[in-house]
Amino acid sequence: MARIMIPTPLRQFADKQHTVDLPGKNVGEVLTALTARFPDLKKHLYTDEGKLRSFVNVYLNDEDIRYTGKDATPVSDPDTLSIVPSIAGGRDLQSRPLVVAAHA
Repeated sequence: MARIMIPTPLRQFADKQHTVDLPGKNVGEVLTALTARFPDLKKHLYTDEGKLRSFVNVYLNDEDIRYTGKDATPVSDPDTLSIVPSIAGGRDLQSRPLVVAAHA
């Protein structure tokens, strides 16, 4: 059994749950159980080809699974999986002049 930490932006697709405990022998099985329980999550986590989206990072007890065996990384009780979507955005402050309004 593993505890899955669901990030705030994805909770709307997981019945507003912030954590879910699900069975599985490895990360792939646990994530499969997660998307079986909450089918709307699948399109946010996986591509049409069934690969974990490049902007979705998964950590097993603070270890990035990209470096520990990916979906085949073994899971045991009481492990915690954290789903961390990469956030992009912002603006390049150097390419735009900073405007400061002066008050008299």
